Amino acid sequence: MKRTIIACAVQQPCNRGREANLAHSLQRIEDAARQGADLVVLPELHLDHYFCQNQDTHSFDLAQPIPGPSCDVLSAAAQANRVVIVSTIFEKRARGLYHNTAVVFDKDGSIAGTFRKMHIPDDPGFYEKFYFTPGDLGFKPISTSIGKLGVLICWDQWYPEAARLMALAGADLLIYPTAIGWDPTDGVAEQQRQLEAWVTVQRGHAIANGLPVIACNRIGLEPAPDGASNGIAFWGNSFIVGPQGEFIARAGNDDDNLLLADIDPVRCENVRRIWPFLRDRRIEAYGDIVRRYID
Repeated sequence: MKRTIIACAVQQPCNRGREANLAHSLQRIEDAARQGADLVVLPELHLDHYFCQNQDTHSFDLAQPIPGPSCDVLSAAAQANRVVIVSTIFEKRARGLYHNTAVVFDKDGSIAGTFRKMHIPDDPGFYEKFYFTPGDLGFKPISTSIGKLGVLICWDQWYPEAARLMALAGADLLIYPTAIGWDPTDGVAEQQRQLEAWVTVQRGHAIANGLPVIACNRIGLEPAPDGASNGIAFWGNSFIVGPQGEFIARAGNDDDNLLLADIDPVRCENVRRIWPFLRDRRIEAYGDIVRRYID
């Protein structure tokens, strides 16, 4: 990993249509590069509104191949700005086969690698199983010019197994492009509990693995496409934490901005020396972890 990298999470609205959303992301990439960023992370499915609020076969028209038109644009942006970009794209892999896929573009514009979302939710307002086939690329960090990126996507962020496997495979940091929000009718107390749970579990991944974590969320109220629900108020609160879970940078609920932070790999090494969690794992006793449930 590069001695020190400047990481950037782009917190933005994504409900203005693909052309406007992409233009906004491209402008933010340029802004981040001017501020010295080496890495720019964009929110989950930042090209489009969150279409998974309902089940509509017409939404499959939003999918595209990888490489494809949006990849070409983002590749050019990575090369022009000399930054690593993490984007997520609704991938059309074949007829009737679609994924929610992170694409990592290196500073020279090449595609360094991809990750297909592994854990797929199916809840009111988040009907992702209708659209996305679970990933089949495993939990493998993507090697780039700035280090090995452990890229996971949204619902993956709740699973300690995913973070651990990325860490065991040599990830230098964990990255979570995200689209998560509240039901606007939830009370303030419930909203706060959900938000704090989201932040806490990811800080826990940082601590347990001795790695920085970048969580990048979208913002804004997005009405349900069919009007059948109250929509989703995406709660922002993107953040970057260090290997002890300490906040390095954090955005608010509705800030349309860049979140920048210096990440020092030497600090990660030092933290792992004083908290050697990987050393003390009792791997011979963990066989039951691969069972669905222990009766």
